[in-house]
Amino acid sequence: MSIIIPFVVIAVLGGILGLGLAVADKKLAIKKEEKLELLESIMPGANCGACGFAGCAAYAEAVHSRKAQIGLCTPGGNAVAQKMGQIMGEEAKEVERMAAYVFCMAAPDKVGRDFNYDGLEDCNAASILFKGDKSCKEGCLGLGSCINACPVGAIGRDSSNRVHVDRSLCIGCGKCAEICPNHVIRMIPYSQDYVVSCNNHDKGASVRKYCDVGCIGCGICENKCKGSGFAVESFLASFSPALVSDSEQSKAAVMSCPRKVIKEIR
Repeated sequence: MSIIIPFVVIAVLGGILGLGLAVADKKLAIKKEEKLELLESIMPGANCGACGFAGCAAYAEAVHSRKAQIGLCTPGGNAVAQKMGQIMGEEAKEVERMAAYVFCMAAPDKVGRDFNYDGLEDCNAASILFKGDKSCKEGCLGLGSCINACPVGAIGRDSSNRVHVDRSLCIGCGKCAEICPNHVIRMIPYSQDYVVSCNNHDKGASVRKYCDVGCIGCGICENKCKGSGFAVESFLASFSPALVSDSEQSKAAVMSCPRKVIKEIR
């Protein structure tokens, strides 16, 4: 009996202390303001840092304290921006969904190489050495730094071993664009219909020597297909939705491109 008593005393004391802590936690807890709780509840939870803050909770706190503007959450997009505006009693601007795109369609076997790189599997490391081993110094280095940087697994390789972004999975955080040393990955509006899948500004004659699929700046998309939205500058074609005056000409540009570097992506 004397052995049981200490255990009973300890159990009773533990119960009393536990109850005391529970009461103290309830009484002394710092209650969050209702608006902040609502802001936190609508955040996507990606914690990608695209907004410039450590995570979703930090951004919600910054908006609540009016230290950050509404609309910086790219994964949440326009839906989250509008909800934030309602909670804060502000009119939120429309936020356009953005997605990453790899502006290079050259498979590893479709572009020449100046030497054989045998270093770290990292694009930034490879770019330090003569801007990479490929003859095209503005194309995708293909070592997958962007794949490792993507927080949602939206970047991988296609059947030709080219780096590819799955637009349906992309949250538009921009981490892949930030880490790409050649700026081959850029953010474009999700609603954009066409792209020129090349990043090379060399003259066409040079491009032909080392790349089978690079833009040669021939100007057919701009001159033959008036109002298509395509223009050539510094030997490289590009597409701007704002320049489109005839959508049929945009489609015609896709068919007219001699190197098939213009792609319809929607």
